[in-house]
Amino acid sequence: MSRFDFSPAALAQLAQEDAQRALTEDVGADVLHGDLTAGLIDPDRRAHARILARESAVICGRPWVEAAQALCAPSAQLTWHVAEGQMCAADTVVLEITGLARELLTLERTALNFMQCLSAVATQTNLYVQAIADVPGNRASIVDTRKTLPGLRLAQKYAVRTGGGVNHRIGLYDAILIKENHIAAAGGVREVLARAAAVAPQADFVEIEVETLEQLEVALQAGAKMVLLDNMSFEQMRAAVAMNAGRAVLEVSGGVNMRTVREIAATGVDRISIGALTKDIKAVDFSMRFADL
Repeated sequence: MSRFDFSPAALAQLAQEDAQRALTEDVGADVLHGDLTAGLIDPDRRAHARILARESAVICGRPWVEAAQALCAPSAQLTWHVAEGQMCAADTVVLEITGLARELLTLERTALNFMQCLSAVATQTNLYVQAIADVPGNRASIVDTRKTLPGLRLAQKYAVRTGGGVNHRIGLYDAILIKENHIAAAGGVREVLARAAAVAPQADFVEIEVETLEQLEVALQAGAKMVLLDNMSFEQMRAAVAMNAGRAVLEVSGGVNMRTVREIAATGVDRISIGALTKDIKAVDFSMRFADL
């Protein structure tokens, strides 16, 4: 719903910026010659490497791996065996790389860091998407939040989309999410919604958080088109869907996990936002091993 641009050109630019930053913190300003340990290797020695997924995962991160390779291993050749967004089994060879041994050793950690993080987000997102896929009456999308790693928000949101999820706003600048403190400071639900329309007409959307059914009714009467139901019980969610009668997009947040997500989806809400998609992830285990040429 926000101004996300994950076109090939935009994605390549994003990945290049992220990879440059990652390599600089790992190798220093000279990404081609800053790896002191790789300097122990004969500069003419060539190598063939395989990157394996040690566990089942949705593969994500190819643009970042290719951007890092272009920066620090420009002569290397990559052969992908698992497509971006594809689920693979444990011990699958995801990628093979042939090139100068020094360059591959410099590339290794940055490439694996991006893959382990972004594949973890895509895999976790896909688990939630699949968990509600067969819920009778389900129409909910799995949605991310702003609870992302600093500096990697767009990368993680791309990974959410790769895993089958939907992106919420990018940040505080492209859309409005009115929360409890905003409502209190502005003087009430009606007042804050009116203020939002006047102050930020360029916002992609205006969403207001409510904690009670009474607040929901006031928000709907004030013309709210998107409402976040915060920490409501299943019974309250069902009542909110009935009260809403299709007038606004209803989103649920708070208390969402693999034990509750199916029952939440069954209430008939439109969106389920989950901070754990990006903040409570366990890195997917990848390894790179050299093989004989």
